[in-house]
Amino acid sequence: MAKVVIFGVMDTAELAHFYLTHDSEHEVAAFTVSREYMNGTEFRGLPLVAFEEVESLFSPQEYKFFAPMTGRGMNKNRERIYLEAKAKGYEFISYISSKATVFGNEIGENCFILEDNTIQPFTTIGNNVVLWSGNHIGHHGQIKDHVFFTSHVVMSGHCVIEPYCFFGVNSTIRDFLHIATGTLVGMAAAIYKNTDEWGVYIGNPAKKLPTPSHEAY
Repeated sequence: MAKVVIFGVMDTAELAHFYLTHDSEHEVAAFTVSREYMNGTEFRGLPLVAFEEVESLFSPQEYKFFAPMTGRGMNKNRERIYLEAKAKGYEFISYISSKATVFGNEIGENCFILEDNTIQPFTTIGNNVVLWSGNHIGHHGQIKDHVFFTSHVVMSGHCVIEPYCFFGVNSTIRDFLHIATGTLVGMAAAIYKNTDEWGVYIGNPAKKLPTPSHEAY
């Protein structure tokens, strides 16, 4: 069991508190957020402290860290907090729902994997990855760091997902595809071909939009 500090005071942090409390061996000890976003000194009945000084109040030698943030900024916002907390000396937990189906997969740190995900054998997942509920993650694939799957995404077998990608609800990726760094796949889009870096894809079959993903989301 680890005592954990959660970053954030929005829905994702509140959900993380619920899941860790009801479906993990970990104990949530406190919340932290950047000082400019603090509104009070408590959240969910626990201490809320400024991220700028969290390590002096909740020592990295005694507490672990969890930053289950959204995919805003093509996951760059979550990456920044992840790296800053790591620089403070924190180790990270990952949450994998007891209602997810896994097969001894290699899964990195600061991952938030919710209920009804099926992660098939021989697929690996990097650090700082979010898999919201109900996704199919196919066999012999690789999901690299700082990726966000929303819900009911189908990633077929033998796919490679590069960092900073984002997948909308009900999107589909054909087998043996390479999804390039920073790809944004819209809701219900179907990807039949390899993507370009920082591309935005919508429709079925998916078409690439002119605006790069780091400007769109």
